[in-house]
Amino acid sequence: MLAVAVPVGLLIGLSLGALGGGGSILTVPALVYLLSQSPRQATTGSLIIVGITALTGMAAHLRAGRVRLRQGAVFGVLGVAGAYAGSRLSAHADPNALLAGFSALMLVAAAAMVRRARRPAASVAAPTKVTVRARSADGASHRGATAADEPPEPATAREEPASGTDAGTGRAIRVVAAASVVGLLTGFFGVGGGFVIVPALVLALGFPMPVAVGTSLLVIAINSAVALLTRLGGGVHLDWGLLAAFTAAAIAGSFAGSRIASRVDPRRLTLAFVVLLVAVAAYTAARSVPHVF
Repeated sequence: MLAVAVPVGLLIGLSLGALGGGGSILTVPALVYLLSQSPRQATTGSLIIVGITALTGMAAHLRAGRVRLRQGAVFGVLGVAGAYAGSRLSAHADPNALLAGFSALMLVAAAAMVRRARRPAASVAAPTKVTVRARSADGASHRGATAADEPPEPATAREEPASGTDAGTGRAIRVVAAASVVGLLTGFFGVGGGFVIVPALVLALGFPMPVAVGTSLLVIAINSAVALLTRLGGGVHLDWGLLAAFTAAAIAGSFAGSRIASRVDPRRLTLAFVVLLVAVAAYTAARSVPHVF
């Protein structure tokens, strides 16, 4: 078993560190089909592996300044209710239905990762600097300072405050919804949910992609801890030696993955991982779906 657990753990840690998620979604199928764990054992053990690996992988991103602790902690806390509810629901789910749902989740994750890989880098770049033309007293037009250097024009009392309020409310709703979905997925399936967290941090909070990847690891660790605490004492027997070896290998892989994140174009790694993800999803569906109906 250890001969299988170590290389698989390395692969999962590598993708978790490099992509800020995605790799963790392979933990449950690996535990079920390669290491002979029951679905309930696998989803519970996955929380330990994913949570510890995310926390240790975050350290490298933190040193590089790619983790925003306050925003990540708030996002994680907002997902606590979802993680608790998901853990309770998972305890009563049919094992084959759980795996069938998991195969669908992997396909959703693959689609989300492809979409993220194809998004132009400019979409997460800093706001464009706008140059203002100033007209002098003689009527000539001169290139002046940037908009950042010019005092803002006074806004009407009706337009800007209302617009800002609406934008802030919409962003808050998106953040709460995304955090709740992530918590629910973590609790029910035992996954980190990085494929949801990273786009949410980019689109809702405007994080640059590397910062979203690093911050997502903090969110994953929080949600995994909450879901695990909910499941403990539920009569699930865990192979602690196997989980320790798997986790140690995943941690080693996550450190290597964090280096890859800063040196290699993540789109290539993402697309290669998506191929593997789709293949595992198809295998999982073929094994579980016939037993559901």
